[in-house]
Amino acid sequence: MKVAGMTAVLILSSTAVALAGPLTPYRYEYQAQRHCPGDVVVWLDFKKSVYYAKGQRPYARGFDGSFACREEVRASGYRRSLLGLR
Repeated sequence: MKVAGMTAVLILSSTAVALAGPLTPYRYEYQAQRHCPGDVVVWLDFKKSVYYAKGQRPYARGFDGSFACREEVRASGYRRSLLGLR
């Protein structure tokens, strides 16, 4: 009985990881928009593990970032930055 329970836990945990999907960063904003036409493009800061929306001051600035689709970024565990929001 314990073996069946452990198997179920392993199957469920591996399914959650598979649903996350890969994160695809882009150098240019139009590339990200073409990849996800129905989603919002955000600026991903790799060092701080946050993303910025268009209109925030750090958007598209710095060398440690890239453009990406917001839903992919969220699924990968990055959080939204509140810097510059009103």
